[in-house]
Amino acid sequence: MSTEDGEDPPVATPEPSDRVSDPSDAFQALGNEVRMGILETMLEWTDGAAESERSTPSFSMLFEASEVDTSAGFAYHLDELVGPYLRKINEESSADADSGADGYELTYAGEQIARAIATGTYTQRVDHPPVPLEDDCPFCEHDALTAQASDNRVTVACGHCERRLLRLDLPPAGLESHGESFPAAFDRYHRHRLSLVRDGVCPACSGEVDARLVRPSPATDDLLPAEHATHLQADFTCSCCGTTLRSPVSLSLLSHPAVVSFYYEHGQAVSERPLWNVGHEWAETVLSEDPLAVRVIVELEDDVLALYVDERLNVVETQRASVSETTEGNESAEGDGAAETTETTEAGETVVTHETDDTAETTAQ
Repeated sequence: MSTEDGEDPPVATPEPSDRVSDPSDAFQALGNEVRMGILETMLEWTDGAAESERSTPSFSMLFEASEVDTSAGFAYHLDELVGPYLRKINEESSADADSGADGYELTYAGEQIARAIATGTYTQRVDHPPVPLEDDCPFCEHDALTAQASDNRVTVACGHCERRLLRLDLPPAGLESHGESFPAAFDRYHRHRLSLVRDGVCPACSGEVDARLVRPSPATDDLLPAEHATHLQADFTCSCCGTTLRSPVSLSLLSHPAVVSFYYEHGQAVSERPLWNVGHEWAETVLSEDPLAVRVIVELEDDVLALYVDERLNVVETQRASVSETTEGNESAEGDGAAETTETTEAGETVVTHETDDTAETTAQ
């Protein structure tokens, strides 16, 4: 949109970030039981209230809620939190006003730390015995899949062919609160993380995400059957915190409108397919090596949906056709040298990929 004089309006840029304190000082401020207690108390006043209705407890209220003997000692610990974790309200009050009339509220960092304490993010390790899954193994098709947790990390594996399909973290609160239904929470948790990076937003820090097609790493190739060697992967990397997530291209397209509506038209919900087995109806064809490009096909009944994906993971075109029309097209493509993979995900390729990227992903976070 242009201004009245025909010139483009100036581009709005964010204000430079303001570092409240050095990281070492910020974390050192947390190294005290009294200060941890203050943050927990502040969270109790914050929870259950709308942003505009949140109370700002005064010094005296916070002191009374603590177990500190003297107000002077409590004031010292409180002041150590002001800046990175607490914000003092009504500082413009007159000099002769009672300092106890000032209130306090959690900063963004303060609320994140307080919730991490409340949910045991940094302090609890949760294990859970194997839970049988309803889905068949995408490799051997036996009903032998289980999900189990060890030290807040969930592993989905097959007891028949002994393949490990997925190995990703789940916060301890998720494991504890969901009990034996944690596999469903695990699936939703990582499905939404994948949807976020697909939309260009980092699930760890909300930073900008770079997306691209890549070849599987050698470590992944070692885990995959030979017939899956030509598959590409979707690679998502945060430009701010470095969080990296890799998945098969088909998984990265589960929330695409064309895919969602395609399944809906056939009386199915793609959101009900777990990440460890999205079905045998997916196939991928590498169309170009430089730049990388891939065609992803979904076949339901006699209907086929084709999505053409470029090197930046943009869906540049979608097509609908019958199975017979697609077969004729594939024969023509083979004449041109296109590399057709097996029916993808035999989700095996789908989910095993996650395992190899787990180390990079969790380390970055």
